[in-house]
Amino acid sequence: MLLEKTKLPGLPKFFIFSPFYERFYSHQSFDSVTYTKLVQNSTKSGCMLHGKLAHTQIIKSAFKPCLFLLNNLLNMYSKAGEMDVAHRLFDKMSKPNLVSYNSLISGYNQMGAFDKAMQVFVEARKACLKLDKFTYAGAIHVCAQNGDLKLGKLIHGLIVVRGLVEKAYLTNSLIDMYFKCERADQARFLFENSKELDAVSWNTLIAGYVRMNKKEEMLKLLISMHRNGLNLNTYTMGSVLKACCTNTDIGIMYGEMLHGCLMKLGLDVDIFVGTALLDMYAKKGELNNAIKIFKIMPNRNIVMYNAMISGFTDAENISKECANEACGLFFEIQTQGLKPSKFTFSSMLKACNAVEDFVYGKQIHAQVCKYNLQSDEFIGSALIELYSLMRSTEDGLKCFRSTPMQDIVLWTSMIAGYVQNGQFESALYLFYKLLASGGRPDEFVTSNVLSACADLATARLGELVHGHAIKSGLGNFRIVQNSQICMYAKCGDMDSADLTFQETENPDVVSWSVMICSYAQHGCARGALNLFGLMKEFGILPNHITFTGVLSACSYGGLVEEGLQYFESMKDYDVEASVEHYCCVVDLFGRAGRLAEAENFILTSSFKDNPVIWRALLSSCRVYKDTVTGKRAARKVIELEPQEAASYVLLRNIYADAALEPLAASVRELMQQRGVKKKPGLSWI
Repeated sequence: MLLEKTKLPGLPKFFIFSPFYERFYSHQSFDSVTYTKLVQNSTKSGCMLHGKLAHTQIIKSAFKPCLFLLNNLLNMYSKAGEMDVAHRLFDKMSKPNLVSYNSLISGYNQMGAFDKAMQVFVEARKACLKLDKFTYAGAIHVCAQNGDLKLGKLIHGLIVVRGLVEKAYLTNSLIDMYFKCERADQARFLFENSKELDAVSWNTLIAGYVRMNKKEEMLKLLISMHRNGLNLNTYTMGSVLKACCTNTDIGIMYGEMLHGCLMKLGLDVDIFVGTALLDMYAKKGELNNAIKIFKIMPNRNIVMYNAMISGFTDAENISKECANEACGLFFEIQTQGLKPSKFTFSSMLKACNAVEDFVYGKQIHAQVCKYNLQSDEFIGSALIELYSLMRSTEDGLKCFRSTPMQDIVLWTSMIAGYVQNGQFESALYLFYKLLASGGRPDEFVTSNVLSACADLATARLGELVHGHAIKSGLGNFRIVQNSQICMYAKCGDMDSADLTFQETENPDVVSWSVMICSYAQHGCARGALNLFGLMKEFGILPNHITFTGVLSACSYGGLVEEGLQYFESMKDYDVEASVEHYCCVVDLFGRAGRLAEAENFILTSSFKDNPVIWRALLSSCRVYKDTVTGKRAARKVIELEPQEAASYVLLRNIYADAALEPLAASVRELMQQRGVKKKPGLSWI
């Protein structure tokens, strides 16, 4: 038989040896009812194979389908997203009816082609058809998605004229449209003056208030809904809980009240409501409550796991414990046989990046490839960050190139990775590629490029980027202005840095800190300290970077007593002194020649086993040719970092400057014995 010789690849045997395929290969025709059932089954199942084969058979057998069958074919292609095929089929229909137009409008709306959906609506009106509620609902959806209030009101008027204004189906669509056009007053007026309302009407109004973050109106409506005897379903409560995810006191209070209400109604164990509750507590930072909800849920799905993982990874500073909890949940997802989503992998990579767990991060990358999700732009951005932290920008670039949809976030991650790893020329080249490809840099890209110009000290290129930022409307972003201040300061142009600072509206702590550090680096000690005083007058609380600049300024200016006072005042601002601050104080004593006090300060500090702070003392010993203190400092730093060449070189130079050649030679011999080699100097000039 022909059927035994010809088999469709990938089809099960019960499909191949069915009466339908027997007749298909023998080129026999069916009747309209059979074809219609095949097409309808394909539409319901989402498997297009039967429907397409039926369509092929219709064409091959020269069967003339009725309008009902054509509409079913049109509906099948529209729901499958094959709008080109659907529209060609529509164009070949001799007399399309309203169902044909509605299917096409629905298909275009589903695909996000709202302009084309509106064109079909206009054609339906020109065809003088009696439009129904589905046609108007499709047109209203277009207005809602485009935020076109003027056209939405026009459609509303047509609905009134047509006499369909009392239909709850259209009322719900209009309420949604007015909310999406940010006209809550008109949506509420329509709701209160409609004679026909259903549960969807209440839910649509509640969802609208949630979208506009109007919590009080939302809760009043919820109470009114309950008093009117309408059941509070999972969709309603899920929308309301979404509004309580903010960290405000009102959001927390409302969320806890709703949780109690849900427990009374027995809805707290519903998967949809439970996920919303978990997400609410996780976003408020109440992880203990989120964990309790997660544990009592009977049937956890991937959405719930994602919400819990997100709770552990969304904190500004992800701790090692939270990262481990997220990893445990990811392992549980795999053992439960659930399929991780893009969001799962994105959150897991974020956790790995936060705690710099590169081994586990690479394992997650392997899982991403296994599930063929490496083309997702959010995952791609997280992978680029992972490899940038590993100082492997080559692998980061591979991830960048393998992502087909290169959005601005992806470009930002790659450029930031180059800057972070000191590959400033590569960052600038990638910025040029972004501009050449027609991309529009945002404030974060511009900030990173200005940082690259700062580290290269290329003032002219920095000025060009500054000009581009102004032309593209990014010049007033504070992150860009802060980078400009740093760039001009590092290029030695303090006048331009000061001018940028003066032009910055409402400078934040970063703006002030960058300016103070810039003055300090250029030896303008009094300028830095005056700026610090002005900063306090404006009510801006200093951070650890601010105090680094202030202490550096005191060190360069020889203001020992003032520097010590500023160091002591750090606790008044709840700023914990770090090793950088202690190094500044050591340098403060060292530049003033008070080496004994510097050494005593180190020995009484909590950083006495940190090599950096001892190396700061060693540098001061060379300036003042103090071989005794220098020898003690060198012994300590060599003990802490036996393979670091800089410490040996500093000690050798101290002996050489003091004309103690035998001791200098002994240091060189010690380096040779331990295999310590000084790296040759490099220059990019």
